[in-house]
Amino acid sequence: MAILALDVGSKRIGVAIADPDGSYAMPLCVIERSNLREDLKRIQAMLAEYGATDLVVGDPLRLTGERGPAAVTMDRFVAQLARSFAGKIHRVDERLTTAAANKSLVAADVSRRRRRATVDKLAAALILEQFLARRRRGVGA
Repeated sequence: MAILALDVGSKRIGVAIADPDGSYAMPLCVIERSNLREDLKRIQAMLAEYGATDLVVGDPLRLTGERGPAAVTMDRFVAQLARSFAGKIHRVDERLTTAAANKSLVAADVSRRRRRATVDKLAAALILEQFLARRRRGVGA
């Protein structure tokens, strides 16, 4: 039973995976976006490769908590994923995860170029950590 998480952006999709016990999240990779069909195909291949039973997807809410155009776009993306994924898809509020990931990379003195290649998968790991923490507390998972 594997749990994967996605931080879906307009240019890249960060991917993270939970350890086998579901105790912590690890950044896995970054998918460079091309088109919807290819993006979904690559995600499906990863889900199959890791035997994922659950998929956690960042929900891009506005800072106020309202659903805006980005959240509506993500709804459509998740609906497409759901058509070909038999497992359960969970949505997790992703507000400020990319900012937090960038902040930790800056604090670790990671170069701007390396941050760009790392930030999305680190943000996916933060999204997955939120999900795992909620599940441990028995809240909404």
